[in-house]
Amino acid sequence: MIIYLLRHGTTIYNLEKRYQGQRDIPLSEDGKAQIRQADFSAEEVYVSPLIRTQQTAHLLFPNAKQIVVEDLKEMNFGSFEGRNYIEMEHDPDYLAWVEANCETACPDGERKDQFCDRTCAAFSRLVDESLQKGKKQLVIVAHGGTQMAVMERFAIPHYAYYHWCAPNAGGYKLDASHWAQEQHLTLLETVQYSKGKMV
Repeated sequence: MIIYLLRHGTTIYNLEKRYQGQRDIPLSEDGKAQIRQADFSAEEVYVSPLIRTQQTAHLLFPNAKQIVVEDLKEMNFGSFEGRNYIEMEHDPDYLAWVEANCETACPDGERKDQFCDRTCAAFSRLVDESLQKGKKQLVIVAHGGTQMAVMERFAIPHYAYYHWCAPNAGGYKLDASHWAQEQHLTLLETVQYSKGKMV
C-alpha cells in the first residue's frame, strides 16, 4: 500500500509565523491559488477537523470523499496560539518552553509527547484498517506537526522530529509493505503540490 502524508496549504498565520495549533484558520487566498491538483486521484482523503486541511484536500482531490479524523489535528499550543515568537520574546512561559526544547506542556495546551502519541495512534489505526480492507492507497491531508510526529516514529530512513516538516502543500509518499511485520514505512519520495514557492 502507498501512503501520501500531506500538509495543508498556506494560511495567513503561516506567513506571519504565528502558532496556529488548533485554531481553525482557513487558507489564505494566495494559499488557495498556489495549490495545484494532485497528479494522482483519490476516492477518499482523510483530513483533520480543521478547515485548512479540508480546503487543501478539496483543491488537491476535487472529487474525493473527505473523512474527518479528530486526532489528526495539530498540536494544541494553548496560550501561544495566535502569537509569534517576536510577540512572545519577553513572555516567561514561552521562554521556559523554548529553553526546554519545546518538550514541556504549553500553558493550557499539550506536551509534545502527548501530541505525538495522539496523532501516531490515529495514523496507525488508519494504516491498519486500510491494510485489512486491502486498499492500495491511503491519502491523509493534515498538519506539519502530524507529519513530524508520524515520520519521526515510523519512517525509514530515521530522522528527528523537526527534519520532517514539509512545506505547505507538500509531504511524503511512503511504502507500507513492512508495516504489518515491522511497524515502519519506507520513504519513496517527497512531493509538492504548489505552483510556486510555499512557506
